[in-house]
Amino acid sequence: MDEDTRYEAVRSRDARFDGEFFFAVETTGIYCRPSCPAVTPKRCNVRFFTTAAAAQGGGFRACRRCRPDAVPGSADWNVRADVVGRAMRLIGDGIVDREGVAGLATRLGYSARQVQRQLTGELGAGPVALARAQRAHTARVLLQTTELPVTEIAFASGFASVRQFNDTIRAVYAATPSKLRAAAPRDRGRAPRATPGAGIPLRLAYRGPYQAAAVFDLLARESVRRVEEVSGARGDRTYRRTLRLPYGTGIVAVAERTRSPKAGPAAHPGGWLDARLRLTDPRDLTTAVQRLRRLFDLDADPYAVDERLSADAQLAPLVAARPGLRSPGAADPAEWAVRALAGPAESERLVQRYGKALDAPCGSLTQLFPEPAVLAAAEPHGTLGALAAALADGTVRLDPGADRDDATQALLALPGLDPAVAAAIRVRALGDPDVAPPGLDMPDGRRPWRSYAVRHLEAARDLGAGPDPYAPQHPYPEGKSEQA
Repeated sequence: MDEDTRYEAVRSRDARFDGEFFFAVETTGIYCRPSCPAVTPKRCNVRFFTTAAAAQGGGFRACRRCRPDAVPGSADWNVRADVVGRAMRLIGDGIVDREGVAGLATRLGYSARQVQRQLTGELGAGPVALARAQRAHTARVLLQTTELPVTEIAFASGFASVRQFNDTIRAVYAATPSKLRAAAPRDRGRAPRATPGAGIPLRLAYRGPYQAAAVFDLLARESVRRVEEVSGARGDRTYRRTLRLPYGTGIVAVAERTRSPKAGPAAHPGGWLDARLRLTDPRDLTTAVQRLRRLFDLDADPYAVDERLSADAQLAPLVAARPGLRSPGAADPAEWAVRALAGPAESERLVQRYGKALDAPCGSLTQLFPEPAVLAAAEPHGTLGALAAALADGTVRLDPGADRDDATQALLALPGLDPAVAAAIRVRALGDPDVAPPGLDMPDGRRPWRSYAVRHLEAARDLGAGPDPYAPQHPYPEGKSEQA
């Protein structure tokens, strides 16, 4: 989009572009999302930015009315496989906060200077500025939804000092942390603060229409006891699972029922899923949220997907019936890789036998899925042992910044791992939007959204009422392992 087209999107308050770009007004010093309901500024006073970090770097503060830091992420970072796309996925996962720019560069296979140059040149902000903007958003969420002391929030958000935290909050929001906390929205029917032990309430925003029922149907079919559960009647279900995170563990609950703004200029302006996170360490908030966004495919651009797939004669009626159908990812890529190979029954056996028990179980959620290193030591033989060992020693990398082609080649090099398993891992663990299961006719005209095309076919049962089209024939039927 050129700047004139972007301005037209701002003039029409088009929510389709929320998160895809930001605009700032020089006369007010404020930056906004395209759908901001405020009076449209004059074109001569408007500047455009690719990221919120770039707008903040330009000296602009976030609009208090449209809260541009709360928009869905750009769909580009899901699609792109280049260094910038991989870097953005890693930054979103909190790598810069945990390992610094040097750690980010090492994971990407480039020097820190090259990463800085590419991100700054394309996005207008380097990795430190991008991570800083993310930390500011995390801090705002904690300030406005919990009763944690401000000092604890500073370090939980990833800041190195309280002074850095205070300076950033004032620069981004033009308010002190105390004033930002006092300005927390008081939505009717929603508690403004998290009560002790109840977790952190979150709104997981998405753009466009969202077919929640199809996502929850898939999660219910493949759920593994003790790690996951889906409860409630269809249309009002709750998905709950345990999470292994960098600093501790977590339990998340996500509601199926979608929420929408009271008004919006577009036919499908977007909305959010209500979620609640219980963390043993609040420093894991950013990482946990990003992993949930990948699991529920919340940063997708349904308009681009539906436009392309609607041009296909077979898919057009399916897209019309289910606009905004998503291609879910995985909350834990390594876990999903093992589950794709082993199947649900064998995965449950692995959890029961090797899964780490939670310090504080919550209902039927009692364990974490076993780590690859534990599985590699406990069951070293066969394909499962080879996969676990490769995940444990880094031969196979499935983190958000992994190169998808390299990961697929490494998977196919493992003894006994067939292309169907590799395809299942690529589409779910690596979040690739353009994967077709082996043996399935998938025309090139459906690129780069073939993963979504498969979901449409599966949802309509054009592939039969059998298992997930990405699921291979599992080598361990009825929960029996090779050793058994």
